[in-house]
Amino acid sequence: MRVIFTRIARRELEDAVRYYEAEYSGLGRRFKEEVRKAALRIAEHPQAWSMERGDVRKCLLHKFPYKLMYSVEEDHILVIAVAHQHRKPDYWIGRDET
Repeated sequence: MRVIFTRIARRELEDAVRYYEAEYSGLGRRFKEEVRKAALRIAEHPQAWSMERGDVRKCLLHKFPYKLMYSVEEDHILVIAVAHQHRKPDYWIGRDET
């Protein structure tokens, strides 16, 4: 199944990549690769992760304190947020999904 990131989720991903890259050269690239691997796992097994709220599921990254918040749509998976696990846990609720 195809994975689509909302505009806001893509911006969150890019912001986190920039932050990690500024902390240590190459770390941003590693973070982006970890997000890519998580998206591939979700695409293969969309129902495998637990529900966070309503129809939104969460997939924790293995090596970084982030989670992908996503919903399973009829013909794709929509990533709503690339969220840090320890900051403002419910900030993404009610966000426009475009």
